[in-house]
Amino acid sequence: MKFIMTAVLSVLLVLPAAAQDISKQTEEKKRLEAEIASIDRQLDANKNKRKESLNTLILTRRKLETRTRLIEELDRDILNYDRDIISKDRYIGRLNDRLDTLREYHARLVLGAYKTRDSKTWALYILTSKDINQGLRRWAYMKNISSSVRQQADRIRETEARITIEKDNISKLRAAAADTRTQREKEKAILTSEERKANSMVIQLSRKEKAMKQELEQMRKKVERLNREIERILAEAVKEQKSSKGSKTVDYALSAKFGENKGKLPWPIKNGIVIQKFGQTYHPVFKNLKMPYNNGINISAVAGTAVSCVFDGIVKQILVIPGYDQCVLVQHGEYFTFYCKLKQVSVKTGDKVSTGSQIGIPNTNEEGNAELHFQLWKGTQKQNPESWLR
Repeated sequence: MKFIMTAVLSVLLVLPAAAQDISKQTEEKKRLEAEIASIDRQLDANKNKRKESLNTLILTRRKLETRTRLIEELDRDILNYDRDIISKDRYIGRLNDRLDTLREYHARLVLGAYKTRDSKTWALYILTSKDINQGLRRWAYMKNISSSVRQQADRIRETEARITIEKDNISKLRAAAADTRTQREKEKAILTSEERKANSMVIQLSRKEKAMKQELEQMRKKVERLNREIERILAEAVKEQKSSKGSKTVDYALSAKFGENKGKLPWPIKNGIVIQKFGQTYHPVFKNLKMPYNNGINISAVAGTAVSCVFDGIVKQILVIPGYDQCVLVQHGEYFTFYCKLKQVSVKTGDKVSTGSQIGIPNTNEEGNAELHFQLWKGTQKQNPESWLR
């Protein structure tokens, strides 16, 4: 019994940590599967439009990365299943060894009980003791032998029941491992097919170098115009803050709260995929070509998805910038967030907004998806939004 309790206790001690790991892996797999589904919906919007586009290529590559991570998670699951099966096999082996010992001891007890079943034999056994202490011990032994036989039988049944439960657990683990291996093979086959499509897309786009360069130059002009305008607005806002009048309007408590939430801010658009990262990046096809420097990130989502404010603040300004449609500037004390490429705006200058408040609806890009340009600044210092979003 002591052995069984020790073994069960050791299993119970590792269960909370194991359960947490399983829970995290399950959540991560669900997140990856949801991201793949979101990208698929966005790619479906492009079926009847321009298929060989940069955004389509970026989304396809993102899906490849996500599916690769999903396969890695499945590999981790399979490894854990195999490890658990081996561990339980060893545990069952120890239980079987213990069962053999229990049965052997039980047989000896039964034999002893059989030999002493006659009351005369009991009396003779006690009377032949060397002294009174030995006699008392023999009397106690004779009295408790039948109880010991029953207790030992109970231990045997408990051990047999535990072995049955563990064998059932192993069967379930093997079935789960088999299902996971099947899913992994399916995901691997899809990944191979998608890799071929991505490579084909690169070949098609590489034949349009001249058109791509012209498109890139037009994009650069739009980005530079946007950057100049935003930098001008922020410089004026910071100058106003530093003035005696403006300093009274700065909510430093709000600034502190905003800063404390770095890495925890909600995404400004649900199920969004970053298609243009912050800072200096290179062309997805022509690796020697630099993309325009991005002061924020561009996020693609399913058409019609609303844009939400990432934190409490005040709508500072609404403006229209060529190539970026309507833009909303929200102030969060010393911090500012920009939401651009909006076709509809749900707020007005001076409005107080809270985390999750709807800012507007983004316009659709050439692929038929919603696209948001999002920037985050601390005063006049540009920040990488991905470092701030959860």
